[in-house]
Amino acid sequence: MVTFRQRIVESINNENLQIALDNNTERRLKGRAAAFESIPDWRTRRKRAHAVRADVIEHLDEYLAQFIAKNEENGVIVHRAKDAAEAIEIFLKIAKNLPQRKQEESLVSLRELRGKKILIAKSKSMASEEIALNHALEKENIEVIETDLGEYIVQLRHERPSHIITPAAHLRKEQVAELFHEKLGIPYTTDIPTLTATARKVLREVFLTADIGFSGVNFGVADTGSLCIITNEGNGRMVSTIPPVHIALMGMERIVPNLDDLALMLSLLPRSATGQKLTVYTQILNKPLDGQTRHLIILDNGRTRLRNSPLKESLYCIRCGACLNACPVFRELSGHAYIGKDNSIAPYPGPIGSVISPGLFGENYVQLAQASSLCGACKDACPVDIDLPKLLTRVRAGQSPVISDQLSVNSEGAGLTASTKIALQIYTRVATHPRLFSAAQKFAALGSFLLAPSSKWIRLPAFTGWGYSKDLPKFAGKTFRDRYVKKIVESERFASRLRRDIETPTSGDVGVHLDKVEQFTQELIALGGHVYQTKNVTKDVIEFLKSRNINKIHLEPHTLDESLLKEANIEFTHEPDDQIIAGVTNTRCGLADTGSVLVADGEGNPLRGSLLPEIHIAILRAENILPSLPNALDLVKDQRAAVFITGPSRTADIEMTLTIGVHGPKEIHVFVDDSNLG
Repeated sequence: MVTFRQRIVESINNENLQIALDNNTERRLKGRAAAFESIPDWRTRRKRAHAVRADVIEHLDEYLAQFIAKNEENGVIVHRAKDAAEAIEIFLKIAKNLPQRKQEESLVSLRELRGKKILIAKSKSMASEEIALNHALEKENIEVIETDLGEYIVQLRHERPSHIITPAAHLRKEQVAELFHEKLGIPYTTDIPTLTATARKVLREVFLTADIGFSGVNFGVADTGSLCIITNEGNGRMVSTIPPVHIALMGMERIVPNLDDLALMLSLLPRSATGQKLTVYTQILNKPLDGQTRHLIILDNGRTRLRNSPLKESLYCIRCGACLNACPVFRELSGHAYIGKDNSIAPYPGPIGSVISPGLFGENYVQLAQASSLCGACKDACPVDIDLPKLLTRVRAGQSPVISDQLSVNSEGAGLTASTKIALQIYTRVATHPRLFSAAQKFAALGSFLLAPSSKWIRLPAFTGWGYSKDLPKFAGKTFRDRYVKKIVESERFASRLRRDIETPTSGDVGVHLDKVEQFTQELIALGGHVYQTKNVTKDVIEFLKSRNINKIHLEPHTLDESLLKEANIEFTHEPDDQIIAGVTNTRCGLADTGSVLVADGEGNPLRGSLLPEIHIAILRAENILPSLPNALDLVKDQRAAVFITGPSRTADIEMTLTIGVHGPKEIHVFVDDSNLG
């Protein structure tokens, strides 16, 4: 059996893995830094978000009761699952009692090809990984297909995701090319757009024929019962819109009190996760769509136990993955190196996973907390300010759930060798006596110079854990205290300069006033969208359609002048048709600071019209452009479902290479009607 330490060595020595991880980390960190520049008050927002999450966890029972009551009022069937077994049992009951679905003739043959097995089109969900849902359902002859590109790749490889946000972050394009060649029968190619297009084609049939659509839930809103699901590829929208049954699985802690708090979280989560101001698709689901049944499964699975433990702050997590990208240890290992004593890969890796995994699943994963330098990078990166180093030290000290019946008293120091434990005990004794610690520092400095007189590093033997791939820096000639006393005057001068710098506004904080139409245009164009200002919408849309040789569209009623479309020989339908190239929808509003448009459910299936075609044409009145998301959320309260669309669908699941057009439209064209502006 491979040990945790051996798995670490294997990961460090895997050249392909190291290249893949470097690509992922560098781009994620740069993207996050750039995204946060647009909100100079992000530290204040982070404190507010921490307070919101703390309040929710402290009063979780009350918020859950309110949330469940609103969902039942909205026509959603709510289930509570105390553990994985109960959640799977609920799934099976739903699957075995499906309503009859009317199938189009062209799709019947596809059902027959798969032997009429129940098919679930599944969007990404870490909670489903936690309960091993796919494996359990497949044992019952139910076919589950992952539709997120990264998840689909790792499913074909029979692997677990290696990252919360980027499931295939451990793979290079050559490995994906070989996989698709072998499993999907396409010619070998490392062209990432071609690989993405292949997945789009294969999975489109899954969306259209699935009996059940499954998704996770990013946030549940207590006072409205709303489910918020955010994705970039469009698969989250597909699984919650097209199949007749939608099942959502939500960890019981994923609640926010109201829509204002949701807006706060959405200003932080995408920036932390993918470096975006807002994800491409931010869905707000209130009620089931026409002809649809929606089930919500609220999962405990150890969360109550965790909530009543010294690790309860880990439940504040909003699953952005920022701590994984920031952690110097995770960046060398990837998620598959985080294994338990039984050799199983932890459902949640990285700094947060090293707390949540032992917290939820017990002593098997306690050793993961040793895979941390406690440098604090994870805390700095966390958008809700979770003190992960503190929690990691609590796991190391054997403080995983105090009321836990799983963890033994001997959990303290789990994962450490006997020699390391002895060394740490000696260090503890020395470090708790100031004079002894000061003398030890000077002695260590002298010893390090004797061991390595002409080097800046000391090579340690492999059994120490450092000798595998790293050296120990040689101790400084003077202690920090000695240098501090000597430099105290310079430090005061530096502090004075720092205060002046803080009090002087930077150019980035001042900002430039932009007209809302101009700002909206700039933001959407930067995301690969197209904007046209017009005073005659129908005429200009017709010209666009003719320039593309498009003569049939999916049209939301009361959006364009239908008589002019007929004169121009442009056919239109208000019914969904996956063969139509362009869909034209109205918008409830636009967001100036993100370039987003809001499309709501209604007559003529605008949700499908903005999703199924390759080209989405959105009609936006200039006076309906609002400053930002908080100004717009009131507009979704009375809608069955609505989605904020921010650019064309996209993915970066293969080598962090941005590819436009996945499951949603490849193009978005917004016609801004400014005829009322004079």
